[in-house]
Amino acid sequence: MSKFNYIYTDPTDSNQVTGSTPYALYDTDTTFVTDSLNVCKWVARRLGHPIMQLEFNSGSIYTCFEESISEYSLHINHYNMKNWLWDSYGSSNRISGSAMSSTGSNEPVHPHMGTTFALSEQYGQAAVVGGDVSLKSGSVTLVDDQQDYNLQTWAEASESNNRLIVQRVYNNGPSAITRFYDPFAGSFEQRQMLDGFGMGNVSPAVTYIMRPISYDISRAQAIETNDLIRKSAYSFHIVNNVLKIFPIPQAGDAGEKVWFEYYVRNDVADTTRSYTTHKVSDPSNAPYKFITYSQINSAGRQWIRKFTLALAKELLGIIRSKYASLPLPNGEVVMDGEGLKAEGREEKEALLTELTEFLDSVTLVERSRAEADTAEANQQLLSRSPLQIYIG
Repeated sequence: MSKFNYIYTDPTDSNQVTGSTPYALYDTDTTFVTDSLNVCKWVARRLGHPIMQLEFNSGSIYTCFEESISEYSLHINHYNMKNWLWDSYGSSNRISGSAMSSTGSNEPVHPHMGTTFALSEQYGQAAVVGGDVSLKSGSVTLVDDQQDYNLQTWAEASESNNRLIVQRVYNNGPSAITRFYDPFAGSFEQRQMLDGFGMGNVSPAVTYIMRPISYDISRAQAIETNDLIRKSAYSFHIVNNVLKIFPIPQAGDAGEKVWFEYYVRNDVADTTRSYTTHKVSDPSNAPYKFITYSQINSAGRQWIRKFTLALAKELLGIIRSKYASLPLPNGEVVMDGEGLKAEGREEKEALLTELTEFLDSVTLVERSRAEADTAEANQQLLSRSPLQIYIG
């Protein structure tokens, strides 16, 4: 077995750290290099040096130290993703290149409203007030005495026979206001003068000047109600993209067009969207990398030191477990490998639980709960406080 003389104790020899860690994630950070030497001495003494021999060298402790920082960075990044991932969804700020890098931004990307815009686009599409699918328009030509028109037949030529999702059909009757015309209302000079206000396009403008607006509303409603009850109202019915229009087109309607708006079903059903290409789409490419060690505060560094010690205990326990006992001239020495291994794992689990519970307690969700509890407590306090009486 190797003795502890492989543990370096010179705090000024920084060259022994660089190149001694497996991934060299933090070797360029001078703070990490300096703390590596100190942590190495601290862990060694906590494990019994120089009274006890240690069956590993300083490189093993540097490895445990690097792993502890990466573990801490992992949980911090998980915390950030819990709070900010969906706000970063679709952002162009994503991890590129090697993930084994301690450089790059660790700041949360927080665009306005986050994925609310993506959700609102879908609602906008359904309500025909927006969205990310093109709303198209087409028309069918009316034929005398033909009431049914198959829009899929129209789609065979216009949309390569793709299925249509019809959203709106423009089959409306003439506006009631166009039937207000009274040829005896006002003189030519009056109509000419008031037409300059844009009020005489469908009827002499004096009609609207001499009567209150409620009269015009009532008159329009009377015309529309008359058409609805006594005539066949302009309407439509559509089943399986077969459009049935009302009233039945007559000879005078032949050649006119009925317009409609539609989506192509393949466009609506297509789940492939370009707004996540080479952008943030899931936790694997969220813009979080290993935290720069020099930027970690004292509380975080203390957690890392403790976790390094727990890893070192587990490692030393694994090594010593291979030798349950060592023969001596007058007996044997029983190794404490299993005890060290169990102790190291218990400390690791306790530290991870402590860190996870703390991070969960400071998420945005918990902050909202704390603010709600504070507001409720303040409300109860104010409800029991006397109010001033103002006499003015």
